[in-house]
Amino acid sequence: MNEATRYELVGGVATVTLDRPDSRNALSVELMDSLGENLERAVADPQVRVIVLTNEGPAFCAGADLKAADWSLGPVHDLSSILGLLLDSPKPTLARVAGHAMGGGVGLAAACDLSVASDDSLFGFTEVRRGVAPAVISVVCLSKLRRADASELFLTGRRISASRAVEVGLLNAAVPPGELDARVASLVAELLAGGPNALAACKQLISRVPSMSRSDAFAWTSQVSASLFRSEEAAEGISAFRDKIAPPWARE
Repeated sequence: MNEATRYELVGGVATVTLDRPDSRNALSVELMDSLGENLERAVADPQVRVIVLTNEGPAFCAGADLKAADWSLGPVHDLSSILGLLLDSPKPTLARVAGHAMGGGVGLAAACDLSVASDDSLFGFTEVRRGVAPAVISVVCLSKLRRADASELFLTGRRISASRAVEVGLLNAAVPPGELDARVASLVAELLAGGPNALAACKQLISRVPSMSRSDAFAWTSQVSASLFRSEEAAEGISAFRDKIAPPWARE
């Protein structure tokens, strides 16, 4: 069976590739189910340290598949569950955006912890021009956007450059197409240098602390810190620092 996404695991890095270039990787039932299955696979595999989401063809993801014949059955993995997998993954997620991203495609990139795009890519919340709204993806995008930018982009449906997407906080970087793989590889190497449990804790801090009261935040983060300092991972990391060598997870 020719799956709508491809899965590859090399050196602790699971790469999930959207592989329906003829439809500009639009979010069909088939693609979402395949994507959800492969993300679950990556999250569950103890050999996976980092998850990279990327695309085949000239578009990263065109958003919802508006040409779908029948959505009545719905996907097993809908967009909200896929975004949730990216957000809740204890392993860092990185979007390698090699082409235009619209609607739900912007949501996929924004849901990843880090996102890098080729600077010839365009981005847009084009839903209003189809009579709908960027409802589900607003959950992951609004936390990254200023209100003024969100209003401008959501209400106009305007397409923006990758460099503008960096300015408004949707992306971490936009680089020339020929430099995309090198930048992604550099970020992956930096992520692999972090302790797996420490990285998972960082993701929880980023997600939870902003919505907590100050007293609750101090109480919870003190528990997190104490737990990490008591861990075997921290003992190995601190010992490696003292011995001026790489910690075990960075030598694998």
